[in-house]
Amino acid sequence: MARIVTFGEIMLRLAPDGYNRFVQVDSFGATYGGGEANVAVSLSNFGMEARYVTKLPEHEIGEAAVNSLRRFGVDTSFVTRGGSRVGIYFLEKGASQRPSKVIYDRAGSSIATASKADFDWGKIFDGAEWFHFTGITPALGDNVAEICEEACKTAKSKGLTVSCDLNYRKNLWSREKAGEVMGALMKHVDVCIANEEDSGDVFGIKAENTDITGGKINHEGYKGVAKQLADKFAFKKVAITLRESVSANDNNWAAMLYDGADFYFSKKYALHIVDRVGGGDSFGAGLIYATLENMPLQMALEFAVAASALKHSIEGDFNQVSVAEVKKLSQGDASGRVQR
Repeated sequence: MARIVTFGEIMLRLAPDGYNRFVQVDSFGATYGGGEANVAVSLSNFGMEARYVTKLPEHEIGEAAVNSLRRFGVDTSFVTRGGSRVGIYFLEKGASQRPSKVIYDRAGSSIATASKADFDWGKIFDGAEWFHFTGITPALGDNVAEICEEACKTAKSKGLTVSCDLNYRKNLWSREKAGEVMGALMKHVDVCIANEEDSGDVFGIKAENTDITGGKINHEGYKGVAKQLADKFAFKKVAITLRESVSANDNNWAAMLYDGADFYFSKKYALHIVDRVGGGDSFGAGLIYATLENMPLQMALEFAVAASALKHSIEGDFNQVSVAEVKKLSQGDASGRVQR
């Protein structure tokens, strides 16, 4: 069984029920999630050994965050304890032409106050084959960026494959800062994952003849993006999710994969969205799983896109689907008929 290590921040998610706005409600539903935690849960659900690393306070809210991962079989034995708070994000779901809205309350969270001494990466990577992080984690502070760099260096020295989802967040840092920090980390990365905007936001590499706001995606333009990224950073693979936004509820969803020689494009799914948070993370987890299972590249891409398409139908950050369900969709059964 493959062991994958992920590192990042797990947060408390507070959200109004259904499609209510923040100002309409007097209570919020509480769940947990975060980029790398979402990937770990998906991989554990796929039957792989997923180890999640972070720093959380010792109080009950920190324990609840850990328990939210343990219930899915994620290994939390290397979660460091300390600090005083769990980061929070508030989510208001969009509908029709009203977009979703996220408000962060994460300043001073435990992971943001972590130091390199909190993590023994040599032990953490014992027996592992893969290390995954996202661009959200180094954005939490220079200290966390240094931890990411140490983790990447150790992972490479031990022969692990390293993947990174660029995941640019404008509320956490500027494009200039992101480009500087992520550019230094990318020299350790084998598999780069991005959405249709990330490469432009972080590295100024944009697809030609594409109107993201208008929902028009040009495949040829993203071939150029993938090739430029691979040439610049010597990535072995570049994967880009391609979202065409019809409205907040309805998106077209697909992806491409480039291996340095050939380009692969998935089938496109017309999604009616229940919850889109974690969609990119579920794609990354699907790609990691399929790669470790030695699936042919087109099949690996179809598996990853199908996994992320299913995530859009599930409430919460975590993608709670099985390998069998993903394979059924990726192999063409998209009817949604009742299973009896």
